[in-house]
Amino acid sequence: MKTTALLLATMLIYACSGNKPQATAPPVPGLPVSTVSQSSETTFLEYPAAIQGAADLEIRPQVAGALDKVFINEGQYVAAGQPLFKINELPFREALNTAKASLSAAEAAILNAQLEVDKLIPLVQNKVVSDVQLKTAKATLQIAKANAAQAKAGVAAAQINLAYTIIKAPVSGYIGLLPKKQGSLVSPSDTAPLTQLSDVHEVRVYFSLGEDDFIDFNTKYSGKTLTERIKNVPGVALVLADQSVYPQEGKIDMVDGQFDKQTGAITLRASFPNAQGLLRSGNTGKIRISMEHKNALIVPQSATVEMQDKIFVFTVADSNKVKKMPISIMGKSGTNYLVKEGVKSGDQIVLSGLDRLQEGQEIRPEKPANKVARLN
Repeated sequence: MKTTALLLATMLIYACSGNKPQATAPPVPGLPVSTVSQSSETTFLEYPAAIQGAADLEIRPQVAGALDKVFINEGQYVAAGQPLFKINELPFREALNTAKASLSAAEAAILNAQLEVDKLIPLVQNKVVSDVQLKTAKATLQIAKANAAQAKAGVAAAQINLAYTIIKAPVSGYIGLLPKKQGSLVSPSDTAPLTQLSDVHEVRVYFSLGEDDFIDFNTKYSGKTLTERIKNVPGVALVLADQSVYPQEGKIDMVDGQFDKQTGAITLRASFPNAQGLLRSGNTGKIRISMEHKNALIVPQSATVEMQDKIFVFTVADSNKVKKMPISIMGKSGTNYLVKEGVKSGDQIVLSGLDRLQEGQEIRPEKPANKVARLN
């Protein structure tokens, strides 16, 4: 009984002595890390674009009259010089006949005046008639010649107007809608054209760059002048409305002379061959410009965190303590960022578990279970 009491007293004294077990430190987390590497990458910039034909023309009459014939159909392809419309020619043919008659009368008046001059010359020399009569006859001859020249011009004008009754295609291309039908009265003063003709053997694709993009465009390509730099720009692609890529490559060949004051953008033009007529004036799409980056620093997007419009990575120091580093991005390639500054080749960065990391925290670097996929 005494032994039991002694044992209980001993245990009570030990419990009150204040000797508590020490708390153990949390284990160092093991996280996958990777080395920042360099690679040659291609990125793409896309800009909304509007497509126009090489020539988009309004076909209008140059003389007024009744539309006798329509030789074409809507949407038809026509060759340059092909007749499109015919205006009733009868009034213009009669005007030509009248002009020719006036010319004949004027030429006859010249002959008559010349005869009078020829008759008076010897008479004046023999002093049979006064010199005034000869001068008057010569003046009449000059008036007759002027009238003949005017009549000749009238014939030419009448011939031109008669030719205008046949309206021909100035270029090869596709016909638009035909609002005027056979029998309609047409005039050069009409608000709407007879039709529109679009030459799309080659199309012009217009897009705009903001000031920052245009400055980058100017510094990206070699050349002393803008013309030289344009020649060094690689071919561009055209992304259509259904997100498919037009099969043929285009070339930038024009930069507008000034920025638009309202939008703060400058217009560029790229030309694309269109021999099969797949593109039409009025189409929309996007111009895709490729950018080559040599020895670019590659960082997976999954290895970054974004805070307050800034992007960070966690680098690993020699002591295996992490440091949050801001990085500057110059583009994307697949699932990777192309880094302009903030890290350098050979730096170790943490690939995952970033939401649990704190500045200066120690980790146990591990090799990633799978190689980070890179989609170029």
